[in-house]
Amino acid sequence: MSATGHDDHGHHHKETFITKYIFSQDHKMIAKQYLITGVLIMGFIGIAMSLLFRMQLAWPGESFPVFEALLGKWAPDGVMDADIYLALVTMHGTIMVFFVLTAGLSGTFSNLLIPLQIGARDMASGFLNMLSFWMFFVSAVIMVISLFVEAGPASAGWTIYPPLSALPMAQAGSGAGMTLWLVSMAIFIASSLLGSLNYIVTVLNLRTKGMSMTRLPLTIWAFFVTAVIGVISFPVLLSAALLLIMDRSFGTSFFLSDIFIQGEVLHYQGGSPVLFEHLFWFLGHPEVYIVILPAMGIVSEVMAVNARKPIFGYRAMIASILAIAFLSTIVWGHHMFISGMNPFLGSVFTFTTLLIAIPSAVKAFNWITTLWKGNLQLNPGMLFSIGMVSTFITGGLTGIILGDSTLDINVHDTYFVVAHFHLVMGISALYGLFAGVYHWFPKMFQGRMMNKNLGYVHFWVTAVGSYGIFFPMHFVGMAGVPRRYYENTAFPMFDDLTNVQVLMTVFAIITASVQLVFAFNFIRSIFYGKKGPLNPWKATTLEWTAPQEHMHGNWPGAIPHVHRWAYDYSKTHENGEYIIPGQDFVPQHIPLQDNEEELHH
Repeated sequence: MSATGHDDHGHHHKETFITKYIFSQDHKMIAKQYLITGVLIMGFIGIAMSLLFRMQLAWPGESFPVFEALLGKWAPDGVMDADIYLALVTMHGTIMVFFVLTAGLSGTFSNLLIPLQIGARDMASGFLNMLSFWMFFVSAVIMVISLFVEAGPASAGWTIYPPLSALPMAQAGSGAGMTLWLVSMAIFIASSLLGSLNYIVTVLNLRTKGMSMTRLPLTIWAFFVTAVIGVISFPVLLSAALLLIMDRSFGTSFFLSDIFIQGEVLHYQGGSPVLFEHLFWFLGHPEVYIVILPAMGIVSEVMAVNARKPIFGYRAMIASILAIAFLSTIVWGHHMFISGMNPFLGSVFTFTTLLIAIPSAVKAFNWITTLWKGNLQLNPGMLFSIGMVSTFITGGLTGIILGDSTLDINVHDTYFVVAHFHLVMGISALYGLFAGVYHWFPKMFQGRMMNKNLGYVHFWVTAVGSYGIFFPMHFVGMAGVPRRYYENTAFPMFDDLTNVQVLMTVFAIITASVQLVFAFNFIRSIFYGKKGPLNPWKATTLEWTAPQEHMHGNWPGAIPHVHRWAYDYSKTHENGEYIIPGQDFVPQHIPLQDNEEELHH
């Protein structure tokens, strides 16, 4: 760093504050922008919403001053209005799925790691990368603005099914709030496509010498395949959103037919709301894997580093990522088993859905085998990785029930579904995200380390709290309690379950509170964190060879060449000595030694 606080790039001109921190084209800075906007800002908005509606579910009809303070006219005398409950559920789902888990995870780690781990100076197009972030930022701002619209934000559920989303007069949240939702999502999808195309081109074209596809770390495979799924499936949601805008504003009838309002027949005919379901879920199911695959890649990397062992079944892991990507595009119908689809078609979707359990199980078994007899370093990143395997397995088991059309009909649209996808997608992806933040924090912030003890507090309270929220929810769902109802007092048979709602809400408040510990640890460590060595985890991948002081271009001299795969941990000669004496890992840029064979993984 020079005396002025700017990086001295040699051949680069001096950067101003605006070109370095705001309109930056450096992938490392863009990764931080995604992390802070997507996870710290949008994440806390999404969590706050979930606490509000959980309080309403636990204590229906009670008056809370916090409701009146935050919701204003939607909570007269502190009692939550039914319309705003639906809107909070809708916005919570939208923000967490798209803005936190999709953009926060892929945007942060794909940007940070792809150039560093493949040995590239930057992304293929720095300008497109910057544009991608700012479109994401604009879409996030529009989504937040929609919370303050007079008639309230969108409230047709995060799946925005017509006719609630297609008729502006249907309910309070079908007006301007819904229009802003659609505009925000259109911009978000454009941002995702720009980012994904950039990631794909960078991985295919900018790998350093010796970095073949079979020497890539599993993180890069996961980010690459995630980007491919995004390019294939996101445009379908864009088309659905545009057709919905036309139905709302231009009198078309793509998704509407035979609508009656208070006895009056509207002029719409010929459309089909089920068509919208097909378009939505054709993105919606691959979206689940767009969220979870980056977390899987991060967990594979963090686990191998902290088990001091090569990842088990490297090629099987790649094959399972590719299988998941392919299968994710042919299972969308399992969200629509009760939409009146042909039972034969239901059985086809049941088959493809159950098939996707195979590559998922391959990954789970390979992670467990990687841990087996490893020299485990149980730092916070490793704990979150192990936690992710736990929630992925427990959440995935209930997916077998929901993937079967005959069983699904009984628990469809109950809390059983909510419990399933929060564990298998939401909590698992968040664990992957946290593992990545703890692991690569020193790479993001000039060698500073996060506080380990605060990390342990964060992990254990989150792990116990997450199961405390979502495990009882399975039983509430099996008892038949429907999701998205703002109170169940009209159904006397559910009265006994109110105590379970209270229990889940108490766990939710505790779990949300401990995220403040993470935020404190994160922000404090940026400025006051202890400085660690260049390679604090003793990892083999290329990013730890780049200097701690950030520079545009990543490496000051020549880019290191690659001579081996990414997982040479605890590798020994025939006589039992480590390849590099006294060091249980061999970085990728170290040439093969005499009489050393490259592992056939």
